Amino acid sequence: MSQTVDRALSILPLLAQGPADLGQVAERLGVHKSTALRLLRTLHEHGLVHRQQDQRYRLGARLFALAQEAVENLDVREIAHPYLVALNERTGHTVHLAVYEEGEVVYIDKVESRYPVRMYSRIGKPVAITVAAVAKLLLADLPEAERRAIAAKLDYPPYTPRSTPNAAAFLKELATVREQGWATDLGGHEESINCVGAPIRGADGRVVAAMSVSAPNVVVTAEELLTLLPQVRSTADAISREYSGEPATKDSA
Repeated sequence: MSQTVDRALSILPLLAQGPADLGQVAERLGVHKSTALRLLRTLHEHGLVHRQQDQRYRLGARLFALAQEAVENLDVREIAHPYLVALNERTGHTVHLAVYEEGEVVYIDKVESRYPVRMYSRIGKPVAITVAAVAKLLLADLPEAERRAIAAKLDYPPYTPRSTPNAAAFLKELATVREQGWATDLGGHEESINCVGAPIRGADGRVVAAMSVSAPNVVVTAEELLTLLPQVRSTADAISREYSGEPATKDSA
């Protein structure tokens, strides 16, 4: 990177801390005021910084517009898919990716198990929201008032004896998931199917998606599946880093 570009980019995190005048910018960059002014003018011409009436500079509206556009165009499925495939290849089990949309938790990606036993889940299909690990992860991240409102409106079908029975139990489990940072479904939807999941977070720390590994009892026990939790969490963390624009390698998934 050229020195000029490096200096110009160094101005942005400085102004992110608050408005600064020409002297402060020059001092932080270690350059003459004339050099700092030239850099600021260039950034101003592109709308990345704005000069206030008090002659101090702040971040420009164009920068926020670009950031918002970038976030809106991020495709978590496209970013996550190679990591899901890698985890599937290591474990052999079904891997899911889900998001929360319009009151439903929906699968947006699935990598099938290598074993003959197949799960009935499908991309685009809503999950059993009161029991699924991915649903717990997504709802647990919502503000408390929203969690309570959702829990109060849900039905609690008794899929199995291990299904979540009511809103109070659901909220208690969401609180646990929120605190520990991972979730399970151990026979809550289908007695023979177990699942462990972890959240995928954006740059602001909020959960944008959730992923899970699922397997039937005939392949692995619940206890054996839970031993994969570190791999599931490290995969989710790797996806989160790439989604947030931080350095990440697929080898770390």
